Amino acid sequence: MSDEERTELANIVAPYGRHIRLQDVRFESGMRLLRVIIREGTSRITVFEIDAVTARTWATAMQCWAQQADAADPNPP
Repeated sequence: MSDEERTELANIVAPYGRHIRLQDVRFESGMRLLRVIIREGTSRITVFEIDAVTARTWATAMQCWAQQADAADPNPP
């Protein structure tokens, strides 16, 4: 495995015992990706890395969904 520099960006506790970690990963080659680690319980872990364009697209879609969900929920948290 190549050398990489990781910076923790967020640790999110999600419903149903899930945990989401976001890391800024910089590789020796200069490539920079966002690593998303999703842990479900103790045995299932999903890891994927995305570029800035994908992260921005995903963030926009999630923001739109959250706004619509908040507007439709008569009893927000």
